[in-house]
Amino acid sequence: MQTEKIILGIDPGTTIMGFGLISVKGSKIEMISMHELILKKYPNHETKLKYIFERTLSLIDEFHPDEVALEAPFFGKNVQSMLKLGRAQGVAMAASLYRDVPITEYSPKKIKMAITGNGNASKEQVAGMLKTLLNLKEFPTKYMDASDGLAVAVCHHFNSGTISQDKSYTGWDSFLKQNPDRLK
Repeated sequence: MQTEKIILGIDPGTTIMGFGLISVKGSKIEMISMHELILKKYPNHETKLKYIFERTLSLIDEFHPDEVALEAPFFGKNVQSMLKLGRAQGVAMAASLYRDVPITEYSPKKIKMAITGNGNASKEQVAGMLKTLLNLKEFPTKYMDASDGLAVAVCHHFNSGTISQDKSYTGWDSFLKQNPDRLK
């Protein structure tokens, strides 16, 4: 009997958080859900972080993923944007760890490479390949952030069992051991 593994992929953001869930049985991958959390309507950064935390918890409670994969923030020139993205990712990580779901981070380049074979692929190319890989006619949403979240989940599946994962944590202790520089 094949066991099912559910993976939640998250593309954290402070304007839109995209997420996708896949089910894996043997070599068969199916999309369970993909959507986004629109955050631009909220008045401040703290409120956005609260909703990211709550939405991540609700997804975990509803779908019971075995693993969570997140897109790591890319390095940009705007320090304030990087800080806000890092906080959004941290809140999603905290929600996953709060429910004892192992998390793994992937760089945007690694995600694109896993899906398309090209680390410099466009969002449209990634979305097109996801439709092919998952036998989808259309995506249920117009936002590319949602397909990015789905791409993170598929990337994680493709990288499961290999040592090429960027960072993986099984809980707070594991996170702190691998990131001693984050302790104050």
